[in-house]
Amino acid sequence: MSTHKAALCKVQMLKLFLTSARCVRITRFHGVCGLSTSTPASSPKVCIVGGGPAGFYTAQHLVKTRTDVQVDIYERLPVPFGLVRFGVAPDHPEVKNVINTFTQTAQHARCSFHGNVRVGKDVTVEELQEAYHAVVLSYGAEGNRTMGVPGEDLAGVYSAKDFVGWYNGLPRNRELRPDLSCETAVILGQGNVALDVARMLLSPVDILKKTDITQHALDALAESSVRRVLIVGRRGPLQVACTIKELREMVNLPGTRPEMEASEFEGIAETLKSLARPRKRLTELLLKAAIETPGEEELEKRNRAERAWGFRFLRRPLEVLPSTDLIRAAGIRLAVNRLEGDGEGVRAVATGEVEDVECGLVISSIGYKSLPIDPAVPFDTRKAIIPNTMGRVQQTAGLYCSGWVKRGPTGVIATTMNDSFDTARTLLQDIGKGTLDVSTVKPGSQGVSALLEKRGVKPVSFSDWEKIDSEETRRGETRGKPREKMLDVGEMLQQSCDFLPSSTVILTNHGRERGLLESCGPGASCRNLQS
Repeated sequence: MSTHKAALCKVQMLKLFLTSARCVRITRFHGVCGLSTSTPASSPKVCIVGGGPAGFYTAQHLVKTRTDVQVDIYERLPVPFGLVRFGVAPDHPEVKNVINTFTQTAQHARCSFHGNVRVGKDVTVEELQEAYHAVVLSYGAEGNRTMGVPGEDLAGVYSAKDFVGWYNGLPRNRELRPDLSCETAVILGQGNVALDVARMLLSPVDILKKTDITQHALDALAESSVRRVLIVGRRGPLQVACTIKELREMVNLPGTRPEMEASEFEGIAETLKSLARPRKRLTELLLKAAIETPGEEELEKRNRAERAWGFRFLRRPLEVLPSTDLIRAAGIRLAVNRLEGDGEGVRAVATGEVEDVECGLVISSIGYKSLPIDPAVPFDTRKAIIPNTMGRVQQTAGLYCSGWVKRGPTGVIATTMNDSFDTARTLLQDIGKGTLDVSTVKPGSQGVSALLEKRGVKPVSFSDWEKIDSEETRRGETRGKPREKMLDVGEMLQQSCDFLPSSTVILTNHGRERGLLESCGPGASCRNLQS
């Protein structure tokens, strides 16, 4: 295309962009100037708050099921995918393959991602409700459940959420710097996250260095003195909350051996016949690791092992014991429990006995919890969820929720998928029945982007994220890793700007990016010019 024709093309695009009575998406590719009509202004506009699994699955179902709906996903960080990026263990790359599905959703013509937008601070939920026909809250569980015991604030005591965020590159946890100079670590909780943490503490560095674990965490774990990890739960072997996959990974972890108390498994083998198949398989593997005589090959592996792990059952934390200088953890005092009741109604009851365990690292993996996002949104502080009926937020028309903030922090990614699809179906049913009014014209992201512009907030589009993604992948390749994650939000924002072409490009005012974005090349600042 000649310089003259290119200039005419840009002028034509600018005129259309500024004068069109409806949203027009303007595209430029390989020197060809093209126009395509976007979703009509009166189509349903849905905003999703949260760019993790719940948000993406909700968006996926909406755009696939209804052909006129326009979906915008707002995420507080510049990067998408939530717990898939920051929660899934580095040595579980197969679980992260769901990112491919989320990427397809984000690149859908009627779905847009807006990162670096803090709902409740940069824009309120009420302002989103003014801009959209429906708002879906899918922002997950950012809080920690506390133990509520003396010594919880000592150095050397961490929540599993923060510890996982540290080795997975969550920006808020990059300065955690856990002290790994002790020999014994105690993890409170026996779910999948607890086993992830145990595995990270005990895995050979040669395994971890091929994953996307952050380099600072890898360096710290390479120097770690931790050789023994106890995984403590308040109930018994039949109530252990991890999956068989996670347990099998612990059993097969190179360089380690199981160390458990045979007395804690008395009578368990006799219950196997009455157990449902998943629980039966899990219990059989647990019994095999705990009390069965190992075969020759397994015995040799255990004899060579320099690190050990084990479950401790029927124990509840009473106090984290301080060092002599009263600054850091030196041990933990546990109440010894017994079980009362049967089946699902079984509960742990204190016996009055206590047990002290010497340790210098305590990690609490007793659960995440959702937090209120905005005073305008109802919130059940006791259950730490948004009160809802099938995803409809109670007493608030047009407001919905999905994922952990809807049901609590339980289940795996597939659980969240089904839950989010349910919320999307509820929303679409409300449109179909007319209980959710979509007849009025709503500005959608145009209205929100104007507010953000006035407040000095620059959203990060999905194409901006792809620049970050590309640089992280490049950095990882130099170390033989899938990626090396950026840990600083400022660096993410700079990276999303630096590699834009050094020319002014006209972009959509309703979709992935808004207004005119001008970049002067690497190192320059980006600015949004109001359309």
